[in-house]
Amino acid sequence: QVQLVESGGGLVQAGGSLRLSCAASGSIFSISTMGWYRQAPGKQRELVADIGSYGRTNYADSVKGRFTISRDNAKNSVYLQMNSLKPEDTAVYYCNADIVPAWTPKWESYWGQGTQVTVSS
Repeated sequence: QVQLVESGGGLVQAGGSLRLSCAASGSIFSISTMGWYRQAPGKQRELVADIGSYGRTNYADSVKGRFTISRDNAKNSVYLQMNSLKPEDTAVYYCNADIVPAWTPKWESYWGQGTQVTVSS
């Protein structure tokens, strides 16, 4: 079994910062791209940022210059440092990873349970 567990969400004032963490655990053979998505009420889930296994990053235009994604391959973990937060960043943030489990030779996409980020004005 493979699990993604997120932490670090919360309530912050506009202009503040938060750091999200996500750790993958279980019977894992390999991890490729890891990323963060978010879903605000009444909206579709959208990509915030992702990072390849060698560190290539990709950001949504709305967060460029404010958010930084990083990963620690030794810990099977991905992080999202969020600075200069705005009320429109309020959403449930989900961790995602493309993983080859130990029991099957194919890539599968896994999701965390989500963590709430609320930015007050």
